[in-house]
Amino acid sequence: MSAYVFPGQGAQFEGMGKDLFESSEIARNLFNEADNILGFELSSIMFNGSAEELRQTKVTQPALFVHSIATLKSKATEQPEAVAGHSLGEFSALVANGVLSFADGLKLVYARAMAMQAACEAIPGTMAAILGLENAIVEDICCKIEDVVVPANYNCPGQLVISGSLKGVDLAMQKLTEAGAKRAILLEVGGAFHSPLMEPARQQLANAIMETNFSQAICPVYQNFTALPETNPDIIKQNLIAQLTGAVRWTQTIEKMVEDGFCSYIEVGGSGKVLSGLIKKTDRAAETNTL
Repeated sequence: MSAYVFPGQGAQFEGMGKDLFESSEIARNLFNEADNILGFELSSIMFNGSAEELRQTKVTQPALFVHSIATLKSKATEQPEAVAGHSLGEFSALVANGVLSFADGLKLVYARAMAMQAACEAIPGTMAAILGLENAIVEDICCKIEDVVVPANYNCPGQLVISGSLKGVDLAMQKLTEAGAKRAILLEVGGAFHSPLMEPARQQLANAIMETNFSQAICPVYQNFTALPETNPDIIKQNLIAQLTGAVRWTQTIEKMVEDGFCSYIEVGGSGKVLSGLIKKTDRAAETNTL
């Protein structure tokens, strides 16, 4: 069985979507619709903006969402048997399986981006990638640090991203290096995503999600918060809200999908390389392709 997977922040690139805009009327209409919904020319930033401009959370998130859906709508020839998305990518996945319309998905993504940016500016935080340690060791050390620091992204075996206060992440990096981590790499991010420091953003996003219509899914979405397949719109909403302060369980998601019989994954949007690499590190037998 095959599934569509959608990347999150970090998969953006300069000039993203320009080729789609030039080659596909479907994509052109989506880019124009996005510009109208947002009230500014996101497409112009995507096509011509610098890497620094694209890294701004309020730009990155809607840009990746629009790129993923434009790629999907202009290139996909089959309905997915299941979908999953990494962090922000879960919103793209929910358009792909019919739970959200493009317009509603974009509005939620932009609301999420603005809420997260505000939370980052109000409470400084950061993230770090920890390589070469078992998850249990990282979890145990984070628990023992008094400042805020938690496992945030379970990307693949041996790669876990932590998130929290500046002091908390710094202390954790020291302790994890002492515990045998091959590397502890501070990430260039705007704040402490998927940590308790995102609570103000979670509350804002919860209101927007609860006011948005979620339809019955045409296929399961494997959600970040639980790493389990779901089709019930009400449960999907709750898991999507919890995702903002909870960990992205991508490793566990792929492990569950393998258990459920999935062996082929099509990465949709962004650079097309991020999730495929993580999937291969989790399941070496997996077949990965891009749209």
